Amino acid sequence: MLRRMNREFFASRLRPLWADWRRGATVAAGLGILSGVAVGIGMPRGPITSGEAIGVMITGALVGAAAGLAMGSRWAMLLTPVVHAAAFEVARIGTSGPSVDGIRLDNGLGAALFVAGRVFHGIVGLAPMVLGAAIGAGIARQLTPELFPDRPILSRVATFVRRAAAVISGAILVSLALAIVQPATTAPIVDDDGNPVAGSVAALEAVRLGGHDQWIMMRGRSIDAPVLLYLTGGPGNSDLGYTRAFLEDLEEDFVFVAWDQRGAGKSYPALDPTSTLTLDQAVADTIELTNYLRDRFDEEKIYLLGNSWGSVLGVLAVQQHPELYHAYIGAGQMVNPLETDRRLYRQMIDYATRTGDETLAETTRGYGEPPYGDVFAYAVVIEHYDDLEPYTQTETFRKGTSGIAGTGVSEYSFVEKANVLRGLADMGSVLYPQAQDIDFRRDAPRLEVPVYLVQGAHELTARADLAQEYFAQLEAPSKELIVFEHSGHVPHFEEPARFHEVMVNTVLAETYPAG
Repeated sequence: MLRRMNREFFASRLRPLWADWRRGATVAAGLGILSGVAVGIGMPRGPITSGEAIGVMITGALVGAAAGLAMGSRWAMLLTPVVHAAAFEVARIGTSGPSVDGIRLDNGLGAALFVAGRVFHGIVGLAPMVLGAAIGAGIARQLTPELFPDRPILSRVATFVRRAAAVISGAILVSLALAIVQPATTAPIVDDDGNPVAGSVAALEAVRLGGHDQWIMMRGRSIDAPVLLYLTGGPGNSDLGYTRAFLEDLEEDFVFVAWDQRGAGKSYPALDPTSTLTLDQAVADTIELTNYLRDRFDEEKIYLLGNSWGSVLGVLAVQQHPELYHAYIGAGQMVNPLETDRRLYRQMIDYATRTGDETLAETTRGYGEPPYGDVFAYAVVIEHYDDLEPYTQTETFRKGTSGIAGTGVSEYSFVEKANVLRGLADMGSVLYPQAQDIDFRRDAPRLEVPVYLVQGAHELTARADLAQEYFAQLEAPSKELIVFEHSGHVPHFEEPARFHEVMVNTVLAETYPAG
């Protein structure tokens, strides 16, 4: 009796909407617009934390259910999500970054960003909205079946199929939610019996740098070992997956620290406001993190290892505060980014002409000489690195990582796996243009710490020639150029055993104070 009264109570208030489909459609569309604008203003880059992703899922389901109930039709499953998506895109106009700009599917980076940005948001936000709308429409039909008659022959079959689809979809979304809330972890360092080693460190931690939370991974068998801070490339790369795969041996002799710089990987939520994401601030963050690690591990100095873009930060940090570092190690050292890009541009034209690839030649010339105004031009060049100067990568490097861009490790949460790809483009598009005026041959002719440049024999000549030229003229208390015969731009990943040997038997042996 009470159930019948409740059904009639709700049905009586919704009948005016159901009586004229235009009224229900207006309400459903309005819900889509309001929710889309709210999400577009509140999280213009889409959900970028686990909490935001769960919030979007719940909100989407509730909005969809309300729209389906108001419309009393499964057309709400289409109308509300489409209107929501359109309103979201309009509301976030003005947010900068390749992952939020127009869709580009003409290259690998554009396709990856489409998946990591819009497709990911669609799955966590729009899929629950579609399911909610289906449930809402089903409730409407149950409240007043006389207004929504089914065809008798298909009624039972259709009802069964709809309910089964709803149950399966719901189970998938619940599984997705459970994956999203699973926290990122880094495994403890254990002994031969599988027990955590006393005095070791294995932690993921957010550190406040430059007013923003930025994530580091710290791993070492002994907290009394010298500290090695690794600066990843890009700008925008997150190398946690690669360091876990290739640099584990360093944990035996160092407290190894990998840092997701502001706007990259785990630190992607710290990207905005991009107006304060400057080269000077990135260097200041490096020095601030250095001092944090010195204080935390009671070390007067630490070691600094930079790869590619990280080698730019490394040189600048060491130049400003040499007293903080035992030594600087540059892998895939960058010297003059603009000159490197211009040499690569000429190589691209030459390669396209030599191979008769008129489309590539036309595309490359269309971008014009660097610095490129279109960030995707850099992606096109990167996609052809192996064509310009091919070589066989080591088997260790080719088989060493799991997941796209090394995201298959536990150090990333579900949402952070998408952020790894978004950060590469969004953070890189802000910072890389600021490095165009750098030329260390002019700007950093002397460094007041021992310098070790580790270079792959198969490094692109556009980088290698400049690095060798810089090394030849560089003044430092001591310096050494070490060539890895089987490597290219990332020798520390391509030949990790040899890199570990160099770090221990050369760098530590020559620069770490005895006792």
